[in-house]
Amino acid sequence: MSDSTSELVSDLTSLLGPERTSTSRAVLEGHSHGESFDGAVLPDVVVFPRSTQEVARVVELASARGIAITPVGANSSLEGHTVPVRGGISLDLSRMNRIVEFRAEDLLARVEPGVTYPQLNDFVRRSGLFFPVDPGAHATLGGMVSTNASGTAAVRYGVTANYVMALEVVLASGGVVRLGTEARKSSSGYNLKALFCGAEGTLGIITEVTVRLVGLPEAASAARVPFPDVATATAFVTALIQAGVPVARCELLDPASMVAVNRHKGTDYPEETTIFLEFHGNPAGIAAEAELARTLGLDAGALSFESSSDAAERARIWDARHSHFYAMVAANPGKRNIVTDVCVPISRLAGSVNGALAACTEAGLTGYLIGHVGDGNFHMTIFFDDAPEERARAEAVAHGIVERALEVGGTATGEHGVGLRKLGYMAAEHGNSLAAMREIKRLLDPFGIMNPGKKLPEAGP
Repeated sequence: MSDSTSELVSDLTSLLGPERTSTSRAVLEGHSHGESFDGAVLPDVVVFPRSTQEVARVVELASARGIAITPVGANSSLEGHTVPVRGGISLDLSRMNRIVEFRAEDLLARVEPGVTYPQLNDFVRRSGLFFPVDPGAHATLGGMVSTNASGTAAVRYGVTANYVMALEVVLASGGVVRLGTEARKSSSGYNLKALFCGAEGTLGIITEVTVRLVGLPEAASAARVPFPDVATATAFVTALIQAGVPVARCELLDPASMVAVNRHKGTDYPEETTIFLEFHGNPAGIAAEAELARTLGLDAGALSFESSSDAAERARIWDARHSHFYAMVAANPGKRNIVTDVCVPISRLAGSVNGALAACTEAGLTGYLIGHVGDGNFHMTIFFDDAPEERARAEAVAHGIVERALEVGGTATGEHGVGLRKLGYMAAEHGNSLAAMREIKRLLDPFGIMNPGKKLPEAGP
C-alpha cells in the first residue's frame, strides 16, 4: 500500500470507524466486478457509509485528493458499472437501507439507496400499494435509478424514472442537493432530476429517493402461448397491443430456452417460441382480456393457449420463465457467458430476434433469447468455453446484435445500461449530442472522480 493510499485509509477509518472501512482482500475482490463482466479491478479501499452526511464527507476527502469513487448497491450490474477502473474508493451503499417515510395518502415513499424494491414492496403491501418496476434481481432502488432499470412489467408500468419524484444527491464537490418535489407534476426550473436517472453514478451519488407508488391490482391472470416461429409470435404481440389490451407482462422465450427448461425441470412444455402474458385488474376485466388474447393468439397461429387466474396455476404457467436462468446454466456446465440487451422498434423485433439467433448458430455457439417483447427489448445470453478464440466469437456475436439494433433505429441497451461494455456504441447512437453530454459531465464532475470510465467514452485527441 502506497503512502497516499495509507493516508486515505487512515482518514476514512477516522471518519467511519474500522468496522466500516476495509482493505481486506476478500472485501476488495467482492467489489472489483459485478455480474457477467470479467474485467475485475481492485479498489484501494471499500467504505460503508450510513448517512448522506457520511457520503458527503467521503466525497470531500476523495475530491481533495482527486481519488475515484465507484458507488455500489446490490452489485448485480451486467455491464461493468461497479468495476473501479481507477482503483480508489468503492462506496458500498447497502447499509443505507432505511425506509425513511411512507405516506399512503400521497402514494409515495422516501427511501435510502440501499433499500431493495422487494423490501419496499413488503413494507407497503398492507396498504394496497406497490412499486411496480421489477428488474428481476433483488436490485437496490439507488442502483435502479442509476441505470433507469425496467424489467418484465415495463410494457404496462414503464421504467424506474417514471416513478422517481425527488432525489437527494451528493455532488463531486461534496455538496448535497435535492432535486424534484413531492408534487405529482411541475413546470418549475430545469428537470435536473432526470439527469441522474440512468447516469450510472457518473454525475453524483444518490443518497435518497422519493418514489411514486401505485395500487395493487385486485386480480391477475397469466397465459402461456406457444407459436411456430418468432414472426407469428411478435405479430400476435403487436395485435394485442394495437387492440388496447393493457398487458402487464409480455415475455418471449426462444425454443432453445424451452428445451433447457424441460431438461432442467423434467417438464414437457412445448419446445417452441413461447409468449408469456400477465393481466392485472379486476376479475371481470382480466377474464375479458384473457379471452380477447386467446382469440387474437389463435387467429395469429398460436399452437395452443393456456391461461388461469388461480394463483397456483399462474405460478405454474410462469414457471418456465422464472426457471430460465438456472436452466441455461445447468445446460452449459463449466461455460462462461456474455449477456447483452438491446431495444428496437417493435416492427423490427422479429427480424432482430431472428438475426441474433442465426448469428449465434453460425458462430457455433449456444445462445438463449428472452425478450420483453411488448416494448421491443430483448436479451441474449451466449455461452462459450473459456478459451480466447471462443470468447472472441461470443463477443463478435454480441457486437453484431448491437450493431444491427442501431441500424434499425434501436438502442445499444434497453435496460442494462452502458457501464463499460457498451461504451463503444455511444458515438454511433448519439452522434453530436455526445459532446453536450461530456460538457454536462465536466460541469458536474470537473476532476472526473465520479465512477470514471463509465457511461461516456473518453473524447478523442
